[in-house]
Amino acid sequence: MESRETEGRSLNGWAMLGFLVLVGGALGYWGYAWISQAARERAVNGWEVAGWVLADLVWTAFLLGFFTLQPNMAAVLILFGKYRGTVRTSGFHWANPFLTKEKVSVRARNFNGEKLKVNDSRGNPIEIALVVVWRVLDTAKAVFDVDHYDSYVTTQSEAALRHLAMSYPYDTFEGDTLSLRGSLDEVSEALQREVQARVAPAGVTIQEARISHLAYAPEIAGAMLQRQQAEAIVAARTRIVEGAVGMVELALEKLEEKKTVELDGERKAAMVSNLLVVLCGHESAHPVVNAGTLYSG
Repeated sequence: MESRETEGRSLNGWAMLGFLVLVGGALGYWGYAWISQAARERAVNGWEVAGWVLADLVWTAFLLGFFTLQPNMAAVLILFGKYRGTVRTSGFHWANPFLTKEKVSVRARNFNGEKLKVNDSRGNPIEIALVVVWRVLDTAKAVFDVDHYDSYVTTQSEAALRHLAMSYPYDTFEGDTLSLRGSLDEVSEALQREVQARVAPAGVTIQEARISHLAYAPEIAGAMLQRQQAEAIVAARTRIVEGAVGMVELALEKLEEKKTVELDGERKAAMVSNLLVVLCGHESAHPVVNAGTLYSG
């Protein structure tokens, strides 16, 4: 059965302390009067002794009902195994001394996970770690629905991270594909949603979840670095070629528009070839003076 937090009842500790001081004073006066009377009459009344002892024991038991709460702390009240509510107000309180008062911190906590070795969606082994900022939202669920809610958050966060890492590639150069390295904001949002869904039974809310470490596993780091470099070169060359083709097309359009020179098919081909060599070449172009003609005599 799912638990749900309810408001617990407690009394002002200072007011209760004042009341108990007055009661204690009355008991002390009663005891002093009884001892004085017994000394004078040299007689002891058993019922009076039993009543005084019982009253003193009750008064002492009432002292066990005091407890304090700091800001962002809560006390889960349990009476003989039954949940009796949660007190969240900071200060000095008094409640039934037979209540078990289990204190729970509702402050924000930081969990910095260890490095995990998993495979991404392409099967590449990677190292990944996360950092999670969380806090207890429902103290009843945290105490009664899971065993050791802090360990529960740790285990479920790592499980969510493993599942996320297997759902995305480590890296990609395709603009419409999400990756762990290239889509940090989107991946972090997905990670936060998954961790939140997993820790919800513990009454915990996730304020932030992000990847704190991401790298290829050492056994393939060198090979993947070469692959990244090759993919980067191919992507850069593709961009260069696209730009060069656009510049060549623009140059031919301007020449034809202003009629600077008349070019037939063969000369256009030669011009396109020369421009592409200049624009796409690794080294600076070296001018060549052509003293002849494209056409043979």
